[in-house]
Amino acid sequence: MAPLSVDEEPMAKKLAFDAVLFTTVLVLVGFGLTAVYSASVATAQNQGSESALMVKQFFAAVVGILLMWILMHFDYQLFGRKPVVWSLFALTVALLLLALLSPTLNGTNRWLIIAGMSFQPSELAKFALVPLLAYQLAKTDTLRDNRRFVLPAILTAGSLATLVLLGRDLGTAAMLIAMTALLLFFAGLPLWRILAAAALVGPLVAAAIYFEPYRRARWLAFLDPAADPLGTGFQALQSLIAVGSGGIFGLGLGQGLQKLHFLPYPHSDFVFSIVAEELGLLGCLILVALFGVLLWRGARAGHRAPDALGRYLAWGLTGGLCVQAAIHMSVALALLPATGITLPFVSYGGSSLVASLAASGVILNVSQHA
Repeated sequence: MAPLSVDEEPMAKKLAFDAVLFTTVLVLVGFGLTAVYSASVATAQNQGSESALMVKQFFAAVVGILLMWILMHFDYQLFGRKPVVWSLFALTVALLLLALLSPTLNGTNRWLIIAGMSFQPSELAKFALVPLLAYQLAKTDTLRDNRRFVLPAILTAGSLATLVLLGRDLGTAAMLIAMTALLLFFAGLPLWRILAAAALVGPLVAAAIYFEPYRRARWLAFLDPAADPLGTGFQALQSLIAVGSGGIFGLGLGQGLQKLHFLPYPHSDFVFSIVAEELGLLGCLILVALFGVLLWRGARAGHRAPDALGRYLAWGLTGGLCVQAAIHMSVALALLPATGITLPFVSYGGSSLVASLAASGVILNVSQHA
């Protein structure tokens, strides 16, 4: 009997969604709103109100939760249809190109201004990449030949990563490549092949760092932040001061000092540093534990999915969220150079929050069909 195509695979009986995962996501959003309010007080005063940024983040949370609820209740097999995934990919490419043609903001071309509101297409790229890769992988899974998936995956992720890199966002470009490598690994591709591909990509990343002065400065500051404490090493040192001063129990919510124009971007790029300062090691461990639950339940949803498409959707989106969280925390602890990568659900940024909640909606959707 011929195997079913992706479009023809039957749906399993729909069950209740994963209440543990759903609750974890909502707790992370609440944690994030609290952290953004505390970390952005000094910055928001320039906009006339201490709660200005938190209010914007709250509205983004409402939009994101509504989108999550919608995605929880649609048929995830739509991502197994060629027109759907390629239309989402084409929309993402179009928005990334528009961002490249838009005026420079903070020295980058990452943003689109639509109706007075800023939008970061690279956040959509992280969400759109996984369904397309999952669609391609589910097809090859049926054919029992994952080698056919490698070249389309590289071309798909490579095109998005190139557009993001042209917008001067190396961190997100690296995230897209990491998510692709993760799905290739889940597909059963031998680890040595992934490492060989990484060895080929390595020189390209090194060139992107070397030939861009600000990236080169960040890398040198990562190697020795004390060499230029008031310049390129300032962010790393101030972040470490915030983390170290928190101790075990923290200085208390709202009592942190580094957010008072010492640590740059305390509400977005370095929100984990402020969590460490105000809530201490205990607060950081709680936050890490929440992402641990997210990883556990997302992996569980993928493992119990009734088909290959659901399996790779859940694994890819869960892996993307957790890898991004790990990178953000590593930057705050000076274990990686500054990347501008946000902490999912927690950092300020409407695009990031909505994209993270949309990804959660798809994972929760898959969890209903175990």
